Amino acid sequence: MARTYRVTIAQLNPTLGALAGNADKAHAAWLQGRAAGAGLVALPEMFITGYQTQDLVLKPAFVEDARAHIEALAARCADGPALAIGGPLYEAGRLYNAYYMLRDGAVAGIARKHHLPNYAVFDEERLYTSGPVSGPFGMDAVRLGTPVCEDSWYEDVAETMVESGAEILLVPNGSPYARNKLDRRMGHMVSRVIENGVPLIYLNMVGGQDDQVFDGGSFVLNPGGKLAMMLPVFDEAVAHVDFDETNHGWVAREGEKAVHPPVIEQEYRLMVEALRDYLHKAGFSKVVLGLSGGVDSALVATIATDAIGAENVRCVMLPSEYTSEHSLEDAEAVARKLGCRLDTVPIGPARAAVTESLAPIFNGMAPDVTEENIQSRLRGVMLMALSNKFGEMLLTTGNKSEVAVGYATIYGDMAGGYNPIKDLYKTRVFATCRWRNETHRDWMLGPKGAAMPDRVIDKPPSAELRADQKDEDSLPPYEVLDDILGMLIEGESSVADCVEAGFDRDTVKKIEQLIYISEYKRFQSAPGARLTSRAFWLDRRYPIVNRWRDNS
Repeated sequence: MARTYRVTIAQLNPTLGALAGNADKAHAAWLQGRAAGAGLVALPEMFITGYQTQDLVLKPAFVEDARAHIEALAARCADGPALAIGGPLYEAGRLYNAYYMLRDGAVAGIARKHHLPNYAVFDEERLYTSGPVSGPFGMDAVRLGTPVCEDSWYEDVAETMVESGAEILLVPNGSPYARNKLDRRMGHMVSRVIENGVPLIYLNMVGGQDDQVFDGGSFVLNPGGKLAMMLPVFDEAVAHVDFDETNHGWVAREGEKAVHPPVIEQEYRLMVEALRDYLHKAGFSKVVLGLSGGVDSALVATIATDAIGAENVRCVMLPSEYTSEHSLEDAEAVARKLGCRLDTVPIGPARAAVTESLAPIFNGMAPDVTEENIQSRLRGVMLMALSNKFGEMLLTTGNKSEVAVGYATIYGDMAGGYNPIKDLYKTRVFATCRWRNETHRDWMLGPKGAAMPDRVIDKPPSAELRADQKDEDSLPPYEVLDDILGMLIEGESSVADCVEAGFDRDTVKKIEQLIYISEYKRFQSAPGARLTSRAFWLDRRYPIVNRWRDNS
């Protein structure tokens, strides 16, 4: 009689540092696997600690605590299937990113990550030691190889494990979302399956951690690269994968094949999940933001409402003499459509007081950007006061186009704890607003129907810090600006490359200058949801002081 083997995979959301809570989640998944008759229950990479730990994992007490929780979890899971879970390992003076196999109440084996990623948001070479490639774990019916995350992007680890007898590959991951990354993951995993002729389980975690969101999308491939199962993106899920032994080795049975939504929906969901997890994991339940009547703050208010519900979102209009009636009406319309509270705090009296205080020193000097920035900084003061008084996290609302060229005021509209749209260029802001107005999903806590009036999306963007001000007075149209930024930032292109692509050289040089001189602002800016592989923070580490310019 042909043998079968069931693996329960747990695509779950850990909280970094919540060792007991993460262990409880793993135990709950193990109970589901035991009830389903699984031989193994598997959790993702570094699940016991949460991921990424960054330098926290260099603290010996933290690593010791993680190991104690793993051993206690082994004891809790003694009577039933094996449990595989990721965590740190300190051994013989070296620190490893490890994957533990727990059986019969004890640690039965450990695989150590061999290839350590050292690019983009990853910095593992300075944290961990590269481990030796381990052989497979011998389970009751099968021999299981476990290339840990980055190990599966190279040929050698999987090949060595299969040559050592592995019949199924289980790849535990902490792989954060980046645009079009799923295709790259799938391409590498198909290669491993075709090269080695064994089925493969790709198990990824879900949930937000600081700027990153782990998007799940776990899947199972059969020999030849055929998809047998695909779990949804962003949702927690526990699934059972059944393997049948054949004359040609083990084959996974067909299972759920979730259809992943288009990129615009995935990225809106990511911004919602990033904000929700950042708040909850940091201990906040409510937010406050300045609602200007413009498209950026309208989108942030909508994201916040979809993340935590309208009753937990405070919008504040902070008008000056330059604030148009349209902006007042539009801010009120957005708050009304979303169902959020809207407070109005005029900044005129405070601005008059500041202007009077500075008048003796500024005497004889013409007004300039200084006076404009005073308005923005007064708004930041008011919003931070509300944040402090009511315990609501202040959200900032600058899009990637503005953040890139410094069209945001440090200690003003940049003040706050999180920026959901930090990695979203302005042209994508417009597209995302139109998509959300036409779309509602069950995971959105906000209302169905249009959340933002068309006028908010269609009107010319303006900071309204002086009379008749428009963004395009000092910047090229956003369609042009975003294309140039995409080349200079995402593509690291030269000025000559941009000119060859058809852009005016003087315009490109102006944008390059603005990017470089704004680095100090970005260094001090709030974290925000990472959508691309060139997000501002860990993906792009440029010097603050930099006199080099591209004269190509």
